[in-house]
Amino acid sequence: MPITVDDVRRLAAPLPRAYEVLVRDRVKFRVGSIVWLAFSRDETEMGFAFPREERLALVESAPDVFFLPGQVDLRYQWVEAWTAALDLDRLPEIVLDSWAMVVPRSVSAPYFASLGRD
Repeated sequence: MPITVDDVRRLAAPLPRAYEVLVRDRVKFRVGSIVWLAFSRDETEMGFAFPREERLALVESAPDVFFLPGQVDLRYQWVEAWTAALDLDRLPEIVLDSWAMVVPRSVSAPYFASLGRD
């Protein structure tokens, strides 16, 4: 069963400074004006903030799950995933880590500490 926007919404809702927007029929999650997670219109693809220098290794480790963004978006710290291939158990890590890339450490550190995670 593919992951859904509702699965991400449950994880993103309590995150400080995070909010959801609808842009041209696409669900996106932002902190300020920065998009840190977004779904394709048909919700078959999910893109998320990910360190540029590590994304090739991620894609190569699971090419049936992850793929590089289009040529125009390669300049961003971003990677894509097929929602049907994503493991629901891995989703919290993806959501939290991508959110943590766009908020100040002074925001993410206390949140992670409250979860018992460094």
